[in-house]
Amino acid sequence: MADAERKPKLLHAAIGSLLARYVHFVGRTARQTADMTERYDAHAHHHPCIVTMWHGQFMLLPLVKQPGFETDVMLARHRDAEFMGAVLHHFGIKLIRGAGAASRSKDRGGAHAYRAAVQALREGRTVAMTADVPGGDARRAGLGVVMIARQTGRPILPMAIATSRYLSFNSWSRMTVNLPWSDLGFATGEVVRVPRSADDADLEMYRQAVEASLNAATALAYERANANPARATPSAVSTASTEPGLRLKAYRTLTSLARPVTPLLLRLRERHGKEDPARRMERMGRPSAPRPQGQLAWFHAASVGETNAILPLMTELSKERPTLSFLLTTGTVTSAKLAAERLGPRAVHQYAPLDAPEYVRSFLDHWRPDLAVFTESEIWPNLILESSTRNIPLALVNARMTKRSFRRWRRSLGVARPLFSRFSLVLTQNDLLTRRFKALGASGAFAAGNLKVDTPPPPIDMAELERLKPALQGRALLMAASTHEGEDAIVAEAHCQLRRTIPDLCTIIAPRHPERGRAISDMLRSKGLSVARRSLGALPDRTSDAYVADTIGELGMLYKLAPVAFIGGSLVDRGGQNPIEAVRQGAAVLTGPHWQNFSDAYDMLIRHQAAIVVRSAPELASAAGQLLADQTELSRMHSRASTALDALSGALPRTVEALLHHLPAEDGFARAS
Repeated sequence: MADAERKPKLLHAAIGSLLARYVHFVGRTARQTADMTERYDAHAHHHPCIVTMWHGQFMLLPLVKQPGFETDVMLARHRDAEFMGAVLHHFGIKLIRGAGAASRSKDRGGAHAYRAAVQALREGRTVAMTADVPGGDARRAGLGVVMIARQTGRPILPMAIATSRYLSFNSWSRMTVNLPWSDLGFATGEVVRVPRSADDADLEMYRQAVEASLNAATALAYERANANPARATPSAVSTASTEPGLRLKAYRTLTSLARPVTPLLLRLRERHGKEDPARRMERMGRPSAPRPQGQLAWFHAASVGETNAILPLMTELSKERPTLSFLLTTGTVTSAKLAAERLGPRAVHQYAPLDAPEYVRSFLDHWRPDLAVFTESEIWPNLILESSTRNIPLALVNARMTKRSFRRWRRSLGVARPLFSRFSLVLTQNDLLTRRFKALGASGAFAAGNLKVDTPPPPIDMAELERLKPALQGRALLMAASTHEGEDAIVAEAHCQLRRTIPDLCTIIAPRHPERGRAISDMLRSKGLSVARRSLGALPDRTSDAYVADTIGELGMLYKLAPVAFIGGSLVDRGGQNPIEAVRQGAAVLTGPHWQNFSDAYDMLIRHQAAIVVRSAPELASAAGQLLADQTELSRMHSRASTALDALSGALPRTVEALLHHLPAEDGFARAS
């Protein structure tokens, strides 16, 4: 064990020695003149002080350390920091290990580092630290630096150093490696002093002052080095152009040129039941309803799940603004049916226009919305750019973005920034998503929570529920909801295993895509199971092993019937489906391991022992069998699940309040007047 510990230390020391020599080499080969640098000793009267810099821009800062000024550097506890620690050791700099956790839950030694920094300053040693903290927002000063300044009474000295030649990495802070034979610029910002009497509101003011001073110092350092700071600036705060570049212009041209094939595309989709032929012209930007008088808020949702999430939002907004009218656009036939059933009297539904510039312009010419609200991950370039051109405030609510999508967008920042920067408001589901959207240019992003947690269960057709109950009366029921291709066979295998101990079991399979109903039924029959299929009007009887519910909008009713529900999209890597409706209707939740699309809800449910993760047919059969045999545990699990989701609630009122600020005043000029 001792040898294992010694090897990493020797490796860190060896690499640290090489890096320290490299820093010296860059310093020796750099070209400096008096007007390119400031002398650190000019600030001797501030010693001891708190020297701060931006993360990713600290490589050459050991060069400005002067003899006689003892300095401790705050360094995080992680593997990469070990190398930096070895570098600083060669410059005679002491370390304070630990850093703030930002939004991370893991303890990174922040409390210890804070106490050590305060002690060092009181003993007459300067403390150097980055102002922004990994896990937080890049180039946003944290409160830690101003809290240390308040407690010790010592000043904060923002500092930056830059070279004309450098490499930058696509990390959260744009980690910069300075290159030799460069022009070198060094600058300090305006000193910030935090009085001991500062309250919480004052701390925020001083935090902003540190941020502004450090930004000014960084800009000046790059100017003195004759360097372009763009590549070293994190994408979340980049000053790069937000005008559409070549790729976006190419997209706009191609979507315009593709219009002649639109009727053929729509007819093909109509044959598969994916379009409404009676309303085809709406997809080409030709509305079929008049614009209401007065102010109009336009909401765009992809399909049923997003529509269910924003209908309560529209209802609450209408309570705050009784004269406000609503336009809801969606892209699927199923969501159009849902809208027809649930929209209020001051709301109209239209199919969203296909994303071609001419269709979008025709749509906007007619509707002239006062506010455009997109949901979750609905990013359509022409809709966004054309709305922005008309100065329509743009908001993205319940925003989410998978890790894979984020990586794809980040590789195309020239496309991402011109789109995401157009949004005045981006309300994300959690802090991680906020950081992703900010990194893509959405400066107005902040976490509001998940609207789906606050969404009441959709109404249930009670007549159908009462018709189904007798057909399944007295039988053990397992629900498999929103299954994707590849999962139905696993569910069928689990059913066969469960039937050995629960002979009266009936498994209800509700596929995510109802058109798969026939294929699922054939697969079940090939395994010797008796099947009833709901889309054909059939009801299960005592001999039915499985009931394929290949219909739309009935999940709530089925959850009400079944005490245990497996939520699909999770045994195959589709990111999972929403578990919230199942919980609200009283079903215990089982899920596969792939639930990243609804991580907040599943994290909370699993942490409260209110959801069970299964990875195979045997595990699904075992978990379902135990719950079906234990009514007491079923009841406890439902209680824990309700408590877990209640802890995530609150997104709806926060979203309503934020959107109200982006609507024109009620007595203001209305576009349709």
